[in-house]
Amino acid sequence: MPASAWQIQSGVAGVAWPAIPEPNGAAVLAVLHQLEQTQWLGAQALQALQLRQLGTVLQHAYATVPYYRARWAGAYDPRAPLGAEQFSRLPLLSRRDLQDRFLELRSDNPPSAHGAPEERRTSGSTGAPVRFLGTPLNGLYWNAFTLRDHLWHRRDLSRKLAVIRRETQRSDVASWGPATNGLVLTGRSVGNTVREDAAAQLAWLREEQPAYLYSYPSLIAEIARLSLREGIRLPGLLEVRTLAEALGPDIRALVREAWGVPLTDLYSASETGYLALQCPQHEHYHVQSEGVLLEILDDAGKLCAPGQVGRVVATTLHNFAMPLVRYDIGDYAEAGAPCPCGRGLPVIRRILGRVRNMLTTADGRKYWPLFGLRAMMDVVPVLQYQFVQKAYDLVEGRLVVAGPLSADQEKKLHQSIVELFPRGVQLRFAYCERIERSASGKFEDFLSEVSAAPR
Repeated sequence: MPASAWQIQSGVAGVAWPAIPEPNGAAVLAVLHQLEQTQWLGAQALQALQLRQLGTVLQHAYATVPYYRARWAGAYDPRAPLGAEQFSRLPLLSRRDLQDRFLELRSDNPPSAHGAPEERRTSGSTGAPVRFLGTPLNGLYWNAFTLRDHLWHRRDLSRKLAVIRRETQRSDVASWGPATNGLVLTGRSVGNTVREDAAAQLAWLREEQPAYLYSYPSLIAEIARLSLREGIRLPGLLEVRTLAEALGPDIRALVREAWGVPLTDLYSASETGYLALQCPQHEHYHVQSEGVLLEILDDAGKLCAPGQVGRVVATTLHNFAMPLVRYDIGDYAEAGAPCPCGRGLPVIRRILGRVRNMLTTADGRKYWPLFGLRAMMDVVPVLQYQFVQKAYDLVEGRLVVAGPLSADQEKKLHQSIVELFPRGVQLRFAYCERIERSASGKFEDFLSEVSAAPR
């Protein structure tokens, strides 16, 4: 559905058409209008615009962020013209840096026009939860990129959306969420919790009959496999959307076999915003260059050529409360060649990070592992964690903590995690100095050594 078919909601009494949105909504539409133009720019023109914005970000970071003033000594001169080579000399920022240097990474003078900074936390999808700051301006850009995704894939916003996510509970609301609230009239959105198994999720979907389904790839795969086994179709479904995990081509094929609809994936991170959206014409991804400068780097720190796999390093272009400059987010991806669709936005062919598994019980049921919890940081000072299913009834929790835990802390943490397990699954802790990546360079916060239930 083209944007011209969207029903814009007016914020002015007595004016229904042509609508006059609320100021924040009007700003989102203004950004979206520009995104519609810039996507067709060539690589050099996009890079020039990025460097223009990046220069402002780096000057602000150097002047107002203690961490960068100290770290960039000798590598950055705010008076010199900014080029790609100078930028590439800046050191990387790791997740551990963000964990350990939160106070030093905050700007001491964020622009008041961006709104009041707010502290947020990631769910720790790579096993290392972090705190960061964001502003309402970052939310505005997030909403604009969400609308770009809807526009690219021509979604009928008047239909029902079903969401199954880590943060979601059973719900039924009148809009599709913050990006459309008060701006575009939508159908209802219904939510469900990942605590329920695939059978309960499928029964819920049959009852709700959504046009769009939004969830994690591994959970989508489990529901689709069950749907095939039971011969259950979802006749009103138009599209499946996925996030937060690496997506294999087998899941796309599974979704088509089960429900006869396409699967559209996206790539984002809480602390950086949107990183890449799936191309409307192809299964690869376009980097959202208007919001982030994204590098895929090899082991030598050089940009990967198409077909090469490397680390994903992101620089946020609009977060002045806590600029993240050359932030190694812990994911691996494969660089892609320019897209035949004509968009000049860089291409990511595959995303290899964010890999997780499902917990399997002895009766063959699978559950989403809910270990990336913000609340965990409130109980104990966890720096890294990884949960490994050793048997159908046993999970080992490997923890890296800032200091020894008291008996009471360990008890509270144990109770908070065991409550998330299916009945009968036990938990034991193992404390580590560091949790290393696998040989493939991936990091999984949940690993199952149990591949299938016994017969």
